[in-house]
Amino acid sequence: MKSRITEAVILSLGIIIMGMSLRAGINDFKDKERTVSVKGLSVKEVKADKVVWPLIYKLLGNNIPSLYDQIQSQNAKILQFLKEKGISDEEISINPPKIIDLNADRYNQNKTGFRYNSTSVIIVTSSKVDLVRKLIAEQGELLKKGVVITGGDYQYNIAYGFTRLNEIKPEMIEEATKNARATAEKFARDSDSKLGKIKYASQGQFSISDRDSYTPYIKKIRVVSSIQYYLKK
Repeated sequence: MKSRITEAVILSLGIIIMGMSLRAGINDFKDKERTVSVKGLSVKEVKADKVVWPLIYKLLGNNIPSLYDQIQSQNAKILQFLKEKGISDEEISINPPKIIDLNADRYNQNKTGFRYNSTSVIIVTSSKVDLVRKLIAEQGELLKKGVVITGGDYQYNIAYGFTRLNEIKPEMIEEATKNARATAEKFARDSDSKLGKIKYASQGQFSISDRDSYTPYIKKIRVVSSIQYYLKK
């Protein structure tokens, strides 16, 4: 009888000890899995290093050969202006003119007195952003030569771009990571913990946008890194 009681006591003690050990192990596992997720932001403003400048002009006429001669003459004046200002042949492309027969459109009530309406586009694509911006301000000089550059065509807007993103990516990723870690360290201090190793990290996509509508030649580059750290007691 005594031996049975002894065995029961030993078994009970074993179960209690096992339960305590299991509970300690679970708590220890939970402590190891304590984490904090943070985001780090990096924003940088840069000058555009590429510009696409379309010069558009329109002509009216009743005779195709005559209209063609006018287009050639206008193109020559624009090319002369651009080259004298420092734009090379490689930076200039001439689109074929788009000619509309106004009399052929039965829904168009032609009151201009002309049959044909032509739209010509010469496009400057250059890395000389400052020079092109200067020429845009000086394009009024073409008026003296009889060339009227038109605007407001949504198909042909001046566009600025930034092509050297790969050169600044490492610096921005480093900054975003530092900002994320600073946030995580503050959280750890506030929660009476210590910051551990990185459990998970994800680099967000880089975005490039205009700084504002008034300075499209200044680009804002943005990236957000998401990082999850372990927390230690």
